Amino acid sequence: MAQIPIGARAQLHLLVTGEYAVDFLGNDAARVLATPFLIGHLELAARDAVKPHLEEGLDTVGTHVDLRHLAATPLGMSVACHAEVTGVEGRRIRFRIWAEDEQETVAEGTHERYVIDVERFAERVTAKARRGGGGK
Repeated sequence: MAQIPIGARAQLHLLVTGEYAVDFLGNDAARVLATPFLIGHLELAARDAVKPHLEEGLDTVGTHVDLRHLAATPLGMSVACHAEVTGVEGRRIRFRIWAEDEQETVAEGTHERYVIDVERFAERVTAKARRGGGGK
């Protein structure tokens, strides 16, 4: 596995549209960026920070997110989602994550991802799907 440098960074931009907003009590003025979409974009930024350093056939999956969503971001405003590698222990990678809209920091926290061999991962997922579970 290639070395992932501490301090590697990436950033994604997100325009808050109705697709990414939560609707409170039918009041359009209260529509803001929903936390699950914010987390998803922060995870993608973390993946982007390390993907160029990984060998062919390897990728990462998220294993932990600890996030404080500090401020609401209204429809039409853009958000920059940032991730920075803070630690690497074998296949586990730790990140500092944060997001800023056009006026302030709206989220901050930590994230962990784990390096996987995509082919082996797909085999395990397929085997699990075949075993089924009946909703368990």
